[in-house]
Amino acid sequence: MKWQPARSWLSKQEEDAMGQARSGVMEKAQAGIAVTLALAMLLAALGTSIANIALPALAEAFSAPFAQVQAVVVAYLAALTVCVVIAGRLGDRRGLKPMLVAGLAVFAVASLLCAVAPNLPLLIGARALQGIGAAFLMTLAMALMRQTANEARVGRAMGLLGTVSALGTALGPSLGGLLIPVTGWRGIFWVQVPLVILALILAITMLPADPGKEKAPSVSLWSVMSRSLAPNLLVNGVVAAVMMTTLVVGPFYLGIGLGLTAPQVGFIMAVGPVISIFSGVPSGRLVDAWGSGRMLAIGLGLLATGAFLLAFLPNGIGVAGYVLSIIVLTPGYQLFQAANNTAALADISEDRRGTISGLLGLSRNIGLIAGASAMGAVFAFGVGTEEFARASTSAIASGMRLTFLLAGAMMLAAIAVAMVHRHSARQSSQ
Repeated sequence: MKWQPARSWLSKQEEDAMGQARSGVMEKAQAGIAVTLALAMLLAALGTSIANIALPALAEAFSAPFAQVQAVVVAYLAALTVCVVIAGRLGDRRGLKPMLVAGLAVFAVASLLCAVAPNLPLLIGARALQGIGAAFLMTLAMALMRQTANEARVGRAMGLLGTVSALGTALGPSLGGLLIPVTGWRGIFWVQVPLVILALILAITMLPADPGKEKAPSVSLWSVMSRSLAPNLLVNGVVAAVMMTTLVVGPFYLGIGLGLTAPQVGFIMAVGPVISIFSGVPSGRLVDAWGSGRMLAIGLGLLATGAFLLAFLPNGIGVAGYVLSIIVLTPGYQLFQAANNTAALADISEDRRGTISGLLGLSRNIGLIAGASAMGAVFAFGVGTEEFARASTSAIASGMRLTFLLAGAMMLAAIAVAMVHRHSARQSSQ
């Protein structure tokens, strides 16, 4: 009797059961990876927004003027902006997992130092260190999500990161507002310590080890850049500037232009982050189903429409017009983010994904800074004065209209760049 391997004696039902068991294990592993990376992104976003609400308490605790305590926020953002590309390049050279673990360790130590800081200069220094750790978290979480995601689900993986980023940004002021009356300003940093320790444990145990590879030469940054990537980075910065404009101009328009109270302004301003939380993953699913190119165009179209609506609707029908405009604008942003990140990382080799993720973060941060400064200046020019509290309602309305007409024009320019890029990509592929 001819010998046969033992596997041939298994029934079809047993083989199917084994296959299903393996599939279940893989799905659980993938879920663990997604939770780990989502938590890392959440921590970076939470660190960005949670300190803002503590500035009055810090000014009182350290008997310092507002301009000095504002450095607690600026130091974090500056360190984050400067280090995102460095974090990505180190991830490519030393391994994405080891560098993410190192970033989590830095973030944990920095959070502890923030919580026990005895004076304002040390707190500012600790916040800068926390921003460095956040750069590793934000950049390498995206690169690892792209590396570990199923090819058919890359879009929804990017959408998940967009969701938790919005959640962290929205959760920061709310969580800080609950903690500060009970624990004082130190509580906003103590609460981050157990979260980052949990993320560190998950990263060590859940993330797959980087595959062994020969040490590659140090690749110049310019060689990583390409004609196909530059439009993604340019449009990414423009979109970030427009979104930051809503956060900078919105409170002044709602409070002074429409005469809302501070709680009412806070409630209306929360509409955008809430929509972001619920639209991130569906946006990623649409990218997987319909392709990044099509969804990127739709996202930019919604952003342009929302910007032009903000120029006219609020001045016409008040709060309802503002909310309706945000309802159009915000899903467009989430669609764009999921599609643009997917497209930018689509054909990138594994040894360059960290750097590309860092460049995406850098372009976004530059856009945020430009939106806060340049577009804020445009608003002041439209109002006719930088002393907004003394401006008339009609002057505030004029500033709002001018600012978002420019934002809409910027989005039309971004659409043109994306269309030219898509056309050239099709030409080169033929």
